[in-house]
Amino acid sequence: MAPGNLTRVTEFILMGITGLPELQVPLFFVFLVIYGLTVVGNLGTIILTRVDSRLQTPMYFFLRHLAITNLGNSTTIAPKMLLNFLVKKKTISYYCCAAQLGGFLVFMVAEIFILAAMAYDRYVAICNPLLYMVVVSRQICLLLVSLTYLFSLTTALTVSSFVFSVSYCSSNVINHFYCDNVPLLALSCSDTYIPETAVFTFSGINLFFSLIIVLISYFNIFLAILRIQSSEGRQKAFSTCASHMMAVTVFYGTLLFMYLQPRTNHSLDTDKMASVFYTLVIPTLNPLIYSLRNKDVKDALKRFLNNPCKSLKLM
Repeated sequence: MAPGNLTRVTEFILMGITGLPELQVPLFFVFLVIYGLTVVGNLGTIILTRVDSRLQTPMYFFLRHLAITNLGNSTTIAPKMLLNFLVKKKTISYYCCAAQLGGFLVFMVAEIFILAAMAYDRYVAICNPLLYMVVVSRQICLLLVSLTYLFSLTTALTVSSFVFSVSYCSSNVINHFYCDNVPLLALSCSDTYIPETAVFTFSGINLFFSLIIVLISYFNIFLAILRIQSSEGRQKAFSTCASHMMAVTVFYGTLLFMYLQPRTNHSLDTDKMASVFYTLVIPTLNPLIYSLRNKDVKDALKRFLNNPCKSLKLM
């Protein structure tokens, strides 16, 4: 096609999870329930860890910010996806698409490094308990979270700029339920080598360094637990990081499955299923994982429900 005949794309069409008309309404209700649980669970975690005096520790400080990233990630994706289940014209404007990709990247990268910070927090608590309040002081926690959000914002702006620096001409149908970098670059009518390299590099670096922090932290935690003489002491030490290990395993397992696939076997349909899991299902599971296995959180919830007005005044 001659360059003069190319029309610049001003909006995209999101194909969604499935194109089958009979599944649109049932899937709307399924994901409405999932998103509702995500909002209630993560908002509840944010409020509880903010108002309860017994949850004012570094571990719950990081848990609060994990809930913020989970809520932000789902809210970036879910409302538009839910709307598209009910309408025939499943479009999103060029700039809204760029904003959605940027928002998704901000919260996704932040979640990766907050999980790493939580692993480091557990490492210090178990391996250096006497120095815990010095090494993981409030100032250090604020610094780590601030750097995490700054880095995630920088990453999102950089990657989004690369993805939207290419030309989008005739084709505007995205084989996904939100604006993600891989299906977007697949639509480009210009060379995508540099943007694809940038996406792969940033994804690889973020996953590698955060995973290294998690693995080193838990390697030292396991060594410390094995040195504990009593079985009761080992069980208590293990229980303090069991919830986080479960959340990390589910989250990183899904990301590694998606990003380490051989290019020859790479499928956008497989990406969609993995994306459903880490953008909508995991943010729903995390509050359950941390609350159901955590006596402090359950006790805080009981205190909050007994006197919610008094608790909310403390915010």
